[in-house]
Amino acid sequence: MEKRIKALYIITICAILAFIGMQVYWLYSRYEYSISEYENDAEQTVTDLFSQYMKNRSEDEFDSVADTRTMVNYNINDVKKNDTLNRVATITIRRFKPLMLLGIKGDRELTDEENKLASSLAMDDPKGVTKIRHSIAVNDAPSEGAIWGAFKNMSMEYWNNLKADKVDSILAKNGIDASTRLIVTDTIPWRTILKRHSSVISPTMTISIPYSEMERKVAEITCRIHPAEVLGKMASNLIVVAVLSIVLILCLIWQFSTILKMSKLDKMRNNFVTTMVHELKRPISTLKMCVSGIENPKLMEQPEVKREIVAETRTALDNLSSYFSKLRDLTFNNVEQIPLNWSRFNLHDLFAELEKEARGPSDKSVEFDNRIDPETVMYADRTHMANILMNLVENAIKYSGSSVMIVAQATVDKDMITVSVSDNGNGISPHDIPHVFSRFYRGKATSSDLPGMGLGLTYVKLLVDAHGGQISLESHENKGSIFTISIPQ
Repeated sequence: MEKRIKALYIITICAILAFIGMQVYWLYSRYEYSISEYENDAEQTVTDLFSQYMKNRSEDEFDSVADTRTMVNYNINDVKKNDTLNRVATITIRRFKPLMLLGIKGDRELTDEENKLASSLAMDDPKGVTKIRHSIAVNDAPSEGAIWGAFKNMSMEYWNNLKADKVDSILAKNGIDASTRLIVTDTIPWRTILKRHSSVISPTMTISIPYSEMERKVAEITCRIHPAEVLGKMASNLIVVAVLSIVLILCLIWQFSTILKMSKLDKMRNNFVTTMVHELKRPISTLKMCVSGIENPKLMEQPEVKREIVAETRTALDNLSSYFSKLRDLTFNNVEQIPLNWSRFNLHDLFAELEKEARGPSDKSVEFDNRIDPETVMYADRTHMANILMNLVENAIKYSGSSVMIVAQATVDKDMITVSVSDNGNGISPHDIPHVFSRFYRGKATSSDLPGMGLGLTYVKLLVDAHGGQISLESHENKGSIFTISIPQ
């Protein structure tokens, strides 16, 4: 049985550790998933804010100089080279001063005819026109719309450069902790790329947004993810998991504790049966000897022998009756079921009677000190009270050395009477004190050759509880014990 319990103990610990490991893994996975959701939301927010910024840039004035004009031309052609057909996108940007190109001196507004003429002359690339031409293969473009968008972005970058600090300022106003870096890539960046976090301790995400595809310019925005914010969104899940984990772990521990208690109780019951058989055999053996003596006419003719046989018979019967009374009272489901015959009696006289009945071994000196006031009257069940005191006296005699002094005292305080029985015997170890009133419990310090069933103090506490009272114990090893009983009056 002990091997099974040990195996169950190991299995229970392994099960708890495995359960905790699974919960940690699940929480880690959930945390990763929450960060991914956070990254998706942040990417959408950053992309929308960046698009709004790009839109605002396009609405700015093309020229910072009033007398300068910018012309932008887009062109997409399919060019065959080395039997390979390539799609080439070309953007041409021209900057010029219309008044100077037309040869008009002074500063005045041009008419529509003059504006058209200036634009026509600029197309011939005369002297005074700044021309920028950029051609790039766009075979990998996702769509033609993407190419036209790239044209627009490049022309916008030409007259109004994107500024990293401006992007950071817009993101900060919307509660995003980020830093922007403008870089040039090796290939044309057609799509926004999200680089997810690589660390769960201090996670960061990077969003690469192209803002001038044909120049391979990219805004690399690094956003810092605050774990506390992610965990805050997981708060409900964390609470549920924590509560369920604690409940399940406590259930496992409680289950194992119950099995241990049941095993211990089973062991105690087996010991009780063995001890009870041993205890009952003694008075039964005495009765058999007494019956044998009664059957002998010669022994019965001797008055002293006859009195001794009758006394031994009475003592054996009293012991049997005491054992059965204890067993009977201990079988009640609750203390209210124990029948009590309430009466008033003199407590001093009751203890004096117990002094005469209590007997110790012939080699042990037993002394009594009855300090109870002769006028003390108690209201309780006299028989049960006698059993309570007799059990305490018998324990004091049993668990002591060659001599023992038993002292009885009583005090009356309003509606409560307190009785204490003390001795100078072996005492009880601190380890055993919390368990002495438990059924079938016998302390480890109890000598194995001392008879007993571990029911005496359980029986005492049961009767005290039936009276609505309380019992307490103060004991020190090798110094003695004091049992204090309080019964309401």
